[in-house]
Amino acid sequence: MTIDGNANGNNSIRQRGLAKMSEVYGWDFADGPGDLFGVTADHLFAEIWSRPGLSVRDRRLLLLGALSARGLFDVAEIQLGAALRNGELAEEQLREVALFLCHYIGWASGTKLDNAVGTVLAQERREQS
Repeated sequence: MTIDGNANGNNSIRQRGLAKMSEVYGWDFADGPGDLFGVTADHLFAEIWSRPGLSVRDRRLLLLGALSARGLFDVAEIQLGAALRNGELAEEQLREVALFLCHYIGWASGTKLDNAVGTVLAQERREQS
């Protein structure tokens, strides 16, 4: 078996991973090159994001907290946009996430997340016009 889970042409793990990636981000994913993409699709999305017990929305909220705590607001923007497009979180809820996190990750970081929310909302409005 190779790192991408394909043995004898069986690519069901990869297909599950690509399907979950599409669900999580709201756009279609095609197979990509390299081990990093393979592990991302086959393990992170086919296995971890697909586990029972937490919804995609639950996992996204956890990820937003972790990204914000690490100061990774550019990556958080991707998650904010996906949550908005997928109908998991509305504008008011995204703002509430930022306000809530201010108290746990620091006011400056929470404010940066709120600014990222504003950036994503403005981008979504431009794309809808």
